[in-house]
Amino acid sequence: MGESQKISEKVIPAVMKFVNMKGLIALKDGLMFIMPLSIIGAIYLLLAQLPIPAFNNWMASVFGPGWTDPLFQVYGATFNIMAIVATMGIAYTYVKNEGHEPLGAAVMALVCFLTTTNAFVTDSKSGVTITNVIPKEWTGGQGLVTAILIGLFVGAVYSWFLNNNIKIKMPESVPQGVANAFTTLIPGAAVIFCSFLVYILFKVVAHKTFIEWIYLVLQTPLQGATDSLAGALVIGALIPFFWWFGVHGSSLIGGVMQSLLLANLLANQEMLSQTGSLSVANGAHVVTQQFQDQFLTFGGSGLTFGLVLAMIFAGKSAQSKSLGKMALIPGLFNINEPVIFGFPIVMNPLMFIPFIAAPTCSALLTYFTVKMGLVGPFAGVQVPWTTPAVISGFIIGGWKAALLQIVIIAMSAAIYFPFFKKQDAMNLEQEQQAELEVAASLEA
Repeated sequence: MGESQKISEKVIPAVMKFVNMKGLIALKDGLMFIMPLSIIGAIYLLLAQLPIPAFNNWMASVFGPGWTDPLFQVYGATFNIMAIVATMGIAYTYVKNEGHEPLGAAVMALVCFLTTTNAFVTDSKSGVTITNVIPKEWTGGQGLVTAILIGLFVGAVYSWFLNNNIKIKMPESVPQGVANAFTTLIPGAAVIFCSFLVYILFKVVAHKTFIEWIYLVLQTPLQGATDSLAGALVIGALIPFFWWFGVHGSSLIGGVMQSLLLANLLANQEMLSQTGSLSVANGAHVVTQQFQDQFLTFGGSGLTFGLVLAMIFAGKSAQSKSLGKMALIPGLFNINEPVIFGFPIVMNPLMFIPFIAAPTCSALLTYFTVKMGLVGPFAGVQVPWTTPAVISGFIIGGWKAALLQIVIIAMSAAIYFPFFKKQDAMNLEQEQQAELEVAASLEA
């Protein structure tokens, strides 16, 4: 038994046990409800902040100086409610996976989230307090960790009641919509009562709401950890590490880290909106969702687009040449399953080092490039994950970010090249041996 096989037998069961946890699945899939909001909102934000002064001046002359207000209105209606959508999506997914009607749980999660949040805002200048409102300060990035905790709690408790048949049962003749409403009553009352107690506890003991306390004690330190060099390197290494074992590393790490990376992104956008500038020196976050999507995983996990280029331009074996041509177009759109499973990379000891090293080196390079101000920090503009490299870099960070992506492609190709040449030589030898065997059988 090979060493990689022994490692696989020890690691994979533990990884799969973690991957298949109910809470992690609900977290990963529930946060996907945020994705349409972030992409659509980013389009309106990009239109409101196009770096083309002539166009902006022309629009202002035609529609007035407030021409961007409707664009920012859509941005605020998408980005600033992400915590609400997250808590509803997580509870919904958890209960749905348990086999129950999930909409009631999503509504109850929303109520619990609002119960733990102040229902007023205070103007910082005048000191006037306005009541009976939902403060968007906590429904966006600053409330994401609380949203996750509440979504998981509501999903688990709500499912426990229904799994144990603790619910109001209605006759079969009652319409399904009415029956679902009564089914929600007991588990819904339980989770809302818990949030009621939590609100009282934190108001009396901590003199803060639950969401404020979580932000200060838990979310801020976690955001700081992800926004460090160590955090960047861990993200860069863990995604391909799990992929090497055949586990979808992007989904696994994304499910855990996405809320924090989005919170970093939203904090940057808030700084940009309030001050008009964004810099690391002024406290902007370096490691955001764009950091992962556009610099650690573009071309696919492991930055395998450099390997694809090596196959096309330096491959000697028929396998490398044909696979390189086949994988080129998917790789341009950040799809690399043909390479991961066709080269293969999964469980291939020869490719373990470059597969981990390429995104890790990219994390190191990108982190210091942003830290030193050579490329600016990333704010609210995001692109669909299938957007090709260079184009995606230009959209989120201008020509400097696009140039950085080109440098990373060249770097990844250089990292993969010596390992690829060894694998390609092995493939070529096998192909030549097969040809000799076929020729010998024909002569016989």
